[in-house]
Amino acid sequence: MSSTDRDLHSFANSDEVRVRHVDLDLDVSFEAKTISGTATLDLDRLAPGATRVVLDLNGLIIESAEAGSGDTFETTRFGLGEAQKYLGVPLDIDLPDGADRVRIRYRTIPEAGGLQWLDPAQTAGKQHPFLFSQSQAIFARTWIPLQDSPGVRVTYSAVIRTPKDLVAVMSAEMERPPAKTGEYRFKMEQAIPPYLIAIAVGDLAFQEVGPRTGVWAEPSVVGRAAAEFEDMESMLDAVEELYGPYRWGLFDVLVLPPSFPFGGMENPRLTFATPTLLAGDKSLVSVIAHELAHSWSGNLVTNATWRDFWLNEGFTVYLESRMQEAVYSPERAAMEGVLEVEGLREELAEFKERDQILHVDLAGRDPDEGFSSVPYIKGMLLLKTIEREVGRERFDDFLKGYFDKFAFQSITTGQFVAYLGEQLPEVPGKVDLAQWIEQPGLPADAAVPESDAFERVAKVRDQWVAEEIETSEIPASTWTVHEWLHFLSTLPDSVGPERMSRLDEAFGFTQSGNSEIVHRWLLESVKRGYAPADERVETFLIEVGRRKFLKPLYEALAETPEGKARAKAIYQKARPGYHPIAQTSVDAILGM
Repeated sequence: MSSTDRDLHSFANSDEVRVRHVDLDLDVSFEAKTISGTATLDLDRLAPGATRVVLDLNGLIIESAEAGSGDTFETTRFGLGEAQKYLGVPLDIDLPDGADRVRIRYRTIPEAGGLQWLDPAQTAGKQHPFLFSQSQAIFARTWIPLQDSPGVRVTYSAVIRTPKDLVAVMSAEMERPPAKTGEYRFKMEQAIPPYLIAIAVGDLAFQEVGPRTGVWAEPSVVGRAAAEFEDMESMLDAVEELYGPYRWGLFDVLVLPPSFPFGGMENPRLTFATPTLLAGDKSLVSVIAHELAHSWSGNLVTNATWRDFWLNEGFTVYLESRMQEAVYSPERAAMEGVLEVEGLREELAEFKERDQILHVDLAGRDPDEGFSSVPYIKGMLLLKTIEREVGRERFDDFLKGYFDKFAFQSITTGQFVAYLGEQLPEVPGKVDLAQWIEQPGLPADAAVPESDAFERVAKVRDQWVAEEIETSEIPASTWTVHEWLHFLSTLPDSVGPERMSRLDEAFGFTQSGNSEIVHRWLLESVKRGYAPADERVETFLIEVGRRKFLKPLYEALAETPEGKARAKAIYQKARPGYHPIAQTSVDAILGM
């Protein structure tokens, strides 16, 4: 492995000894806010002379370590290395001759970065506590001792014990719905990267959506979620027709409480999703399409290191777009694409050049710093540009072959480029791959999506801004969420509080129940000094933990001394309910 392909975010000696299977036997304590028990790791000795296995951990309390073979274990020496920022510490375990398993007894700490413990008041039902994990990018090591690198794929099994009135679920085969026994068993037979190991515990109900799809959520939410996501089976069929079989058995979605920091997380067999997607009209289900697409790009074929993250996300946004075309309409997919590119251009204008690069250099940095629209949208645009040059039919054949060739493997950017050159040899002569992958900015030849609908929206916007039409003449009844988002995000600076008031009186944006609409409205209200939205800004920031919404609002507030003081006051109330990932982001914005 070359130095550029090595995973800089793992201490693991996986080139010498590699973890192949993880077996968990764990107790969940809401009183102590800890998970405790054992992790038994099956090992492959790749280097015959290897005498130790090195694992990643961050904040775990290691009580003992044993090594052995089969069911026979003996106590062995273990030691912790020097802590490093972001990464935690290496756990070094001696391997006697013949040992191919280690068993580690450990417990988490209440502040574990990959776990969030919620009090009953933070849930929909208000009666029971809730726990969920978020292991991406390098948070698996905060609740499991393992080789926490996307290049080290493992199978896993688990026994999880919980309070008897709660249900445990994981990203694995499981009973659906289970009997509430307080003990739950799981098995994942396909090898996955550690960041896809996931757990949740709470008062959960299940509702089937289709033969292979279903929804988990708190009882008061599950029916609404099932109705919102009723097209999941059609989405699954659409991607299979294009890119080959779904290889994970079932596709379920777990709707989490509002503190979940992302739109969705593609844990295999059990995608985690934010309740902010429940708009009531399926207008925000692109996130579900995105997470489903990860079943091919990301879960099946995975980035080997976090600098290759665009291989996960750029491919997934491309597949999501194709799924939207098939299930809804090409026009809807185009509108979403235009909005995505608008967001990318805004970020590129603010980013340092190093963060505009697809194959981003993350040496000495938290891998979460690579999570921006660049790997997602710039990556998608590269694939659309290749599609334009070779034709959709040939590109579909290429992608299907790509997913077959690298199924259940973790690969680097170099491997993708080499395979592309083998299968579509004309591409390097038509698309400057080095510029796209290794250089900042957006190449001029990008195949940028276009939308006639947005051209019509722009005409109405310009007429309204020029006061050629009344607010009541804006065709609200025919506009989709995407058209409204384009309208609001492209208002000129000349639109101040008085004009904002007219829009709010006509369309009730401040009290909108659509999370995307209200977020964009509140963001524009902060920028334009529209005071009637101030109270909703505060309640929104307290009630919603999705980082995509939090960061822009806190950044906009922090633009002025007065706004920053207000942001800090709101954050003092909101912070206890945020996930650690969201806390870290907002801490950085406000200098906390």
